[in-house]
Amino acid sequence: MVTEHVVTEQDTAATVGSGDLPVLATPTLATWFEMATVAGAADMVEDGQTTVGTLLAIEHLRPSPVGATVTIHCSMPARDGRRIMFQVRATDADGEDLATGKVHRAVVNAKKFMARCTTAE
Repeated sequence: MVTEHVVTEQDTAATVGSGDLPVLATPTLATWFEMATVAGAADMVEDGQTTVGTLLAIEHLRPSPVGATVTIHCSMPARDGRRIMFQVRATDADGEDLATGKVHRAVVNAKKFMARCTTAE
C-alpha cells in the first residue's frame, strides 16, 4: 500500500509541540504510518473486529519542509495469530528514505475491547 501526503504547517514539529522547527514532526509521521497499517489490516478482520496499534518503532532519518510530498510505503502484512505486522517506509519526491520502521496491530473484538475501558473522571 502506498499513500502520499503533503507537509502542511499543521504537520510540523513547531505546531504539534514535538520541537520548534517548521519541518515534518515525527508524531505526524507516526500517524501517517498508523493510518497506512489500519487500511492495510482492514481485510484481515471479521465483523465485530477491529485492530489496535501495539508497537510502533520508527527511525526518522531526514527532515521534510512544509510543501514537501512524503510517500508512505506499507508492506503486505504478516500475520501471527492475532498480531499483524507491517514494515513501513517514508520517502521524499526523489525516492530517498525519510524514515523506516515497523508497526504491529492486534485484532480485537471491538465491543469486548471497549468494555474494558472506563471513562476518566
